Order: sequence, then C-alpha cells, then structure tokens
Amino acid sequence: MRLGRDFGWLWAAFAASTAGTWLALDAFQLVAVLVLHSGAARVSFLAAAGLAMGALVAVPLGPWVEFRRKRPVMIAADLVRCAALLSLPLAFALGALSFGQLVAVSVVVAASDIAFKAASGAHLKQLVRGEQLLVANGRFESTQWTATAVGPPLGGALIGAFGPLTTVLLDAGSYVLSALGIRAIRAPEQPPAPTGPRGVPGLAEGWRHILTHPVLRPLFFNTVLVNGLIMVGSPLVAVLMLGELGFAPWQYGLAFGVPCLGGLVGSRLARPLAARFGQRRVLWASGVARVIWPVGLAFIGPGAGGLALVMAVELGLITSCGVFGPVHATYRLEQTDPDKVARVLAAWSVTGGAVTAGLTLAWGALAALVGTRPALAAAGVLLLATPLLLPSGSAAVRTDLSPTT
Repeated sequence: MRLGRDFGWLWAAFAASTAGTWLALDAFQLVAVLVLHSGAARVSFLAAAGLAMGALVAVPLGPWVEFRRKRPVMIAADLVRCAALLSLPLAFALGALSFGQLVAVSVVVAASDIAFKAASGAHLKQLVRGEQLLVANGRFESTQWTATAVGPPLGGALIGAFGPLTTVLLDAGSYVLSALGIRAIRAPEQPPAPTGPRGVPGLAEGWRHILTHPVLRPLFFNTVLVNGLIMVGSPLVAVLMLGELGFAPWQYGLAFGVPCLGGLVGSRLARPLAARFGQRRVLWASGVARVIWPVGLAFIGPGAGGLALVMAVELGLITSCGVFGPVHATYRLEQTDPDKVARVLAAWSVTGGAVTAGLTLAWGALAALVGTRPALAAAGVLLLATPLLLPSGSAAVRTDLSPTT
C-alpha cells in the first residue's frame, strides 16, 4: 500500500533517529559501567533518574504540544537531543565527564523523547488515512526491529574499537538527519487545537480518556507495568554481562541485536494476524506471549552458553513484542479523538516513564541487597502475572471491532 511522499520523509526521519538510537544501545549505562566504573545500584539510579525527571519535565509538554503545530515540535526535540548528547563526548575529551552530567543528559533526552512521541503520533494521524494507520505503524515497527538487529552488534564493535562515546556521537548526528527529514515534509499541517489548560490539568484529559475507555484502561495498566518490569532488567543485565561475567561490548551488542530479527518478523505478521483474528484478540495473545521469557535472564552464565541463552530469551520476547507493538499503537490512535491524541500519548508516556523509573530504582536497590540474579528472577516472576490485567481473550473477541483491513 502506497502512503505517499510525505510519509516517506517521515519514515526516513524515523529510520535515521532509530538507527542512531540502537547503534548507541544503552549508551548511558555503557558509559557508566565502562568509563565511570559504576555498579548495579548506581547504573539503575541513572536509568531511573532520567526516566523520572524526564517524565516530570514532560508533564507540561504534552498539553503544550497539543496546542502547537507538530512538525516544529518534532524538529526542536531532535535538535535538543542532539545538543545534549554532543555534550558527553565534549566533556570526555576535556576530562570533565561525570556521573551527574550523565544523569542531566538522560533527563533532557527522556523529556525530549516524550515530546517527540506525543507530536509524532498526532502528526501521523493527520498525515495518513485511518485505514492506513496499521500499515504505517507496521513499517515503523519493521524499521525499529531492523535497526535493533543491526545497530547493537555494530555499535558494540565500534565501542570496542573506538570507545563508548563513539556511538553517542553517531546518535547525535542521527537526530540532525531526522530533523532534516521532517523539514522536507510538504503537506500543510492542520491548525492546532484551541488553547486549553496546561500542565497536570491539561494532561488530565488524556488520563481521563484512557481510564474511562473499557479496553484502553486495562491495556494502559498492562503495558505500563510490563514495560517497566522488562526495563528494570536492562541495567542489571548490563552489569551482569559486562561486569560480573566479563563479556565484551561486541558480545553484549550481539546478544541483543541478532534476536531483533524476530521483531522484524513479528511486525510483518501483525497486519495479517489482525486482519484474520481482530485487533483485540491479537493484542491479548501477543500480550501474554511477551511476558513468559524474561525470567530466563536470571540464569545467564559465562561463555557461549550464556550468550546463547540471552539470545534465545530475547528472540522470544522481541518476536512477541513485534506483533504487539503496531497493533497496540494503531488501536490506541483509532480510539482517541484527534484533538486529544498528543495529551493521551503524553499521559501514557509520562505514566510509563514514572513507573519504569520507580521500578528501576527499586530493582537497583534489590540487586544491591540480594544480588543481580535474584533481582532479575523476581522481575521475571512478576511479569508472569501481568496478563491478569488484560481483558480476557473471550471478552476481547465478544467486544472486538471489525477486523482490520
């Protein structure tokens, strides 16, 4: 299905920034471990602080984005992220890089991410027709997983050869390319929504829409908790593999890159599965499938066997997420009024960032108390209970919309 030249520019912009992001896989955590020699608790604090403060800063951004034209907001977010990231290699070259600067940059990048996602979701709904949304989101998801498959192994090799700040520089450059791609879009933007309340009162409309919707509400609670419990493992696995088990950066990148081919497969399957079974049934099935894998991370060992275990766990997780992602993103846009999209997406992102930050901080403390492996096991076991927050498969089928075409 052809989506037009302007969507092509938006897709190219997304591809550029996504490639940079995954080339610099866990860049802040890698810099903390390899340059500043931080332990599990400190690395978890870094991840949590960036998410928590980014979410707090983003509270006024969601409503502000709703009442602004979206493309200038997206370009500004790209340029802010570029400038923040460039400060890290500059400080490193001057011998002034500190843990505090890592935290500050992670806050700026996290807040800019939320603003960009809120604007881009609203912009996509303007740019393509309703029946094209799942196709567009499927292409974004395929691009995401392709970049995720290629980026981490290549980034790990670059880090091994040139140091951990190399990929940060490349990530910064990717945001410039993204801004240029967005600037090339020529379709006129629809006028922004009339001015309304800012800050928490403005975001309240986004939360109200989510919490009063019979299917968005359970999906919201499920996705926020699942994403948080998955993400708490990221700093712990980095410390376990790069610190305790002595894996090289290229091996770490390989372990998380190759399995992302499963995400590419999953994203390609999302549309035909939704067409055959309906969106809600696919959401339920893939939502269950994605949580059965992470408990395996508690059993990572040294050598080839440990590397193979990580790759197997990530392959199962990512393939399931590859199906879930585009269907979830499309359904959420379809069920949201055009004048509320930015506030709904911002409210979703702010809540997700705050919950992930709190869980990451708690799991860092837990890892310091009981060890990295038991903390990973605890997150995996809790994930197994999260499907209880989803609408049941039979209920989803009874109330489903017409299958996507």
